[in-house]
Amino acid sequence: MPADQPTILATSGGYRPSSRTFLEFDALVHHAVELSGVTGRRPKVTVVGTAMGDQRYLNDHLHQAGRVAGFEITTLDLFPMPNHDDVPGLLLDQDVVWVNGGSVANLLAVWQVHDLAPAMRAAWEAGVVLSGVSAGSICWYLGGTTDSFGPELRAVTNGLALLPYGNGVHYDSEARRRPLVHELVANGTLPTTHCTDDGVGLVYHGTELVEAVSERDNKGAYIVTREGDTAVEERLEPRRLVNP
Repeated sequence: MPADQPTILATSGGYRPSSRTFLEFDALVHHAVELSGVTGRRPKVTVVGTAMGDQRYLNDHLHQAGRVAGFEITTLDLFPMPNHDDVPGLLLDQDVVWVNGGSVANLLAVWQVHDLAPAMRAAWEAGVVLSGVSAGSICWYLGGTTDSFGPELRAVTNGLALLPYGNGVHYDSEARRRPLVHELVANGTLPTTHCTDDGVGLVYHGTELVEAVSERDNKGAYIVTREGDTAVEERLEPRRLVNP
């Protein structure tokens, strides 16, 4: 039961600590499932861990989080080889594809080698909700800011471009993120850029930003546009999600 239109939820959140398991899915992951419209069965969620090198221990934590949430979790691993014969078919069969954080530069390079961009686009166009955190947010856009290359943040500009904007993640928790977004928008390296504080997500239907949502209090989303040679920032107030 896919969403009734191409849908992306790009976030700077989605996980929380748990008293019994290592982590639980927070409200943003649950909202991605809600956006898919699935009813009457366990939601099918594929987690993609390319940006952290497909760490098996993290896959186990996510399977446990899925058990707690009532989700059917599948992991798509690309190291040392794809763990599914038909990756495009796997993605099309899901309700949600959730992409983990890590190195967005490495993620995009590995996805290019395995030709994942057409498969991701086909899933998106078919109504599979595409979502993720940090690198798993930036990847859907034209580009954004990243620490993929070292401690000094840099621009990445070879995203999948399903969304024709830049993306700024961890906007309130990493001091260099906001000024670099402003610099990159002002000099034209990034186009209009959509940004999220930690715990915030942006919902898109097609390429239209329709809503900001948050799993935490007192957080914001932002649109940074270019006016002349300067960047101008507009704050969006997210709708507070109910934590599961």
